[in-house]
Amino acid sequence: MAPPTGSSSTGAWRDALVAVVAGFVVMAVVGAAGLACAGAGDLPEGAFPRVVAAVVVLAAGGSVEVSGGAGFLAGADASLAVMPLSVSLAGALTAGFCFLRPLHNRAVARPRELAGRALPLVVLWLVALTGASLLARQTFGISTGDSPVGEIGELLDAAPTVGFRAAVPATLLFGLLWIAGVLLVCLLVSRRAPLPAGLVRFHAAVRPAAFATVALLLAYVVLGIAVGLVVAVTRGHAGQTLAVVLLGLPNLVWIAFTLGFGGAWQGRAEGPFGLPVPQVLDQGLRGTDLSTVDVASLAQRDARAWWLVVVAAVLLLGAGVLTAVRSPAHVRPWQHALHLGVALALATLAVCLLAGVRARFGLSLLGIGDVDGLGGRVELTALLGRTVGLALLWGAVAGFLGAQLARPLHRRGRVDEPAGARG
Repeated sequence: MAPPTGSSSTGAWRDALVAVVAGFVVMAVVGAAGLACAGAGDLPEGAFPRVVAAVVVLAAGGSVEVSGGAGFLAGADASLAVMPLSVSLAGALTAGFCFLRPLHNRAVARPRELAGRALPLVVLWLVALTGASLLARQTFGISTGDSPVGEIGELLDAAPTVGFRAAVPATLLFGLLWIAGVLLVCLLVSRRAPLPAGLVRFHAAVRPAAFATVALLLAYVVLGIAVGLVVAVTRGHAGQTLAVVLLGLPNLVWIAFTLGFGGAWQGRAEGPFGLPVPQVLDQGLRGTDLSTVDVASLAQRDARAWWLVVVAAVLLLGAGVLTAVRSPAHVRPWQHALHLGVALALATLAVCLLAGVRARFGLSLLGIGDVDGLGGRVELTALLGRTVGLALLWGAVAGFLGAQLARPLHRRGRVDEPAGARG
């Protein structure tokens, strides 16, 4: 096997540079717009670019550590684990499109060629992520009001502070997994992207269901954008609503999707902090103990929650039809059921792992306990067994029913496979 030529290697690095620059620029723009809508543009000490960098780091799978204290007077117990999926999705779509575009010229590619395209992008992505991580650090002073920490701090000139900084090693590790996952999903979803000859036979089993699943998740995002814009126009608080849309919309709509087919989440919200979620969900999470949230518990507070089931049923059936339409004509209904069930279960597992939130901040005086009003905890995680299991079940049902409904749309003998797979 001949090694890549110098010109092809140069082209691969050039294309990778374009993909990385475009991906980070889009993430920074979306993140900055969301933070500006949330009021972060007024942060002191020129901290806004550093906060934007922290959001980009989190969106790319990185880790940001929160710390604080007031000298020997007080210490902070702080943690943050959240991914702003609006920013993540914007970066993934941009980088994925730039990665796939040069490959849309044939059906089969050698593994070495694909690796030669992916490796420069991964390397440059990690370099850019390192730069963002070094920028993502800042310390702020915090107001304590009339609390003991504030009074003693004034006497001893030890004002409480809170800060953040990216954990570079963890960021690079998880950032590597993130960009590798994005490139893998791109190859799984695009039926025009080339595959190694040995993998072409899996085209019919994987790509139609993968494409339909991604289309289903993006349909939820589009619906969420439409609802968010209506809410911003009709109910006031437009800045806060747009901030949620630009920073964490998929976090909300993909959780709503899992609730719609019967999944469940558990969590709690304590203190002055909360989740940027509909009031009915925030109320269900308030309390010191973990609360389980599913569509039935939400409907007890607001009957409109049952619409989540209707939307999920319609879009799942649409995904089943789309899977069948994009599959070769010889694929049987039970195979559609298996393919879509597995694809939806894997996508739901990813949603459960990425959309969860864990955040805590507590400021303790001389190690005695948290200062009232300056501490809080927010937590929301999926019940994995129930949610992923139901995704597998309903994906299979949607795949089977979609195959039946797609029969009038199917052209007998039509085979959407790469040219290299046809005899």
